[in-house]
Order: sequence, then structure tokens, then C-alpha cells
Amino acid sequence: MMYIFMLAFAAIVSAHHEQPQQYRAQVKLAEPKGDQVHGNITFTQLADGKVHVAGTIIGLPPGHYGFHVHEKGDISGGCASTGSHYNPHHKLHGHPNDVERHVGDLGNVVFDENNVSVLDYVDSVISLTGEYSIIGRAVVLHEKADDFGRSDHPDSKSTGNAGGRVACGVIGIL
Repeated sequence: MMYIFMLAFAAIVSAHHEQPQQYRAQVKLAEPKGDQVHGNITFTQLADGKVHVAGTIIGLPPGHYGFHVHEKGDISGGCASTGSHYNPHHKLHGHPNDVERHVGDLGNVVFDENNVSVLDYVDSVISLTGEYSIIGRAVVLHEKADDFGRSDHPDSKSTGNAGGRVACGVIGIL
């Protein structure tokens, strides 16, 4: 009887170790000087290493707006204290599907006629684990569309010419 129990216990432990641990993080976006723009975004590390990004942001007129992970999780001075886009590999700014892009380049979010943006996509560069984890960094929603580094504007290759910072929040473990 003890032998059967030991085999069952070993099978359970083995099965448990075969299941990859799923890491999750969340950011609560807020407008530093008001509450018109706000939202919650969840990041889930998938078994293949990619990260599922899902959530809702409310409060901007219909259109496209730059959405990035910034290097610092410091919002003590509002969104301005979050630093630059998270770019540990010192690459030029780009589209989320480009090889040449910042780790923090998450492209644009799109707001509909109800002033709502629903996010539901997978990113292959950001991570919730390892040396280049986005945990503890900030997410920033910008005032204009990201041009993905493809325009002649002087800020295009560094920020996507996405303009000022509308809302931000620090990414924390769930």
C-alpha cells in the first residue's frame, strides 16, 4: 500500500514540475492630473516565452495612440519621471513586429467611438522574467499615434514621434 502511495505521489510531483509556471503582471493606468483616462492592463507570460497583453483603457477620443513600456517605474513626478522607452539593447524605435525595435515598443492602441480601447494581443519581445523583465517598469500612453520610426520627424527613430504622455502606471506582479 505504501508503495502505491509513493508512486502516486511521485507522479503528482512529476506532473507538477512539467507544468510551466505562468507569470502575470498588471498595470493600472491613470492620468496624473485627472481621472478621465484610465485602465487596467494584464501581462501574462506564455509557455513559449511570449507575453499576452490584455485589458481596457478608457477616456481618449477615437484614434491611434502610442503605447510603450518605459525604463523606470517611477511616477513620483507624473509620467515624465518614467524615463525613456525601455531599450536595453540600444536599438532604434520600431513597430512591434520589427526586428529593430525597443523592447518597450508596443505600438499603438486604438480608441473607438465610445472612447474605449480594448487590448488583446501577444508580443514576442517583452518578458516578465529574466534580465530584461518589464516588472517594475512603467507603461505610458502617449498623446499621438506612434509612427514606428518611419517618418522624417527628428523624434521618429527614438520615440515614434508619439508626443506627450497622457497616462501611465507601474507594472506589478499579480
